Amino acid sequence: MHDTPAMKGAWPLSSILLMLAGVIVACIGAYFIFLRRPLLPEDIRYMRLSAAELAIIGPRLEPWLMQVFRVLGGFALAAGLLAVSLAATAFRTRHPVAVLGAFVGGVSSIGLMAIVNFAIDSNFKWLLLGCALVWGLSLVAFGREEWAARSAPKQR
Repeated sequence: MHDTPAMKGAWPLSSILLMLAGVIVACIGAYFIFLRRPLLPEDIRYMRLSAAELAIIGPRLEPWLMQVFRVLGGFALAAGLLAVSLAATAFRTRHPVAVLGAFVGGVSSIGLMAIVNFAIDSNFKWLLLGCALVWGLSLVAFGREEWAARSAPKQR
């Protein structure tokens, strides 16, 4: 680890972006826990259900889906809060494994969510891609900051 602005109290852009991404993912989690309806019009469209089919399976499917979305929301909330914690600690102080954790966490959470939402042609696909890009930009900023720190002349 080398002396960085983060160690002197400054907040590098990479950490700010990762914190923002974490807050976004945590908010998505809260939405899934508290606000998301079990079946959105896009869900019905994706499953190609007729009104008659929906009338038959909807009442049995909806309670189960509520539980599934609560669990998904809990995991998204946790991933977001963990990203905020990572951004404020090891990522900010440039710990080498932190960038790997941020990469894997981003790909497996908001990255996968964005990809799946494109696959199902969700109404939220572009919004989720934007969220994933914020996470990705934190990694790009981390790399740029690291490159700048390594190529700066050493002070004595």
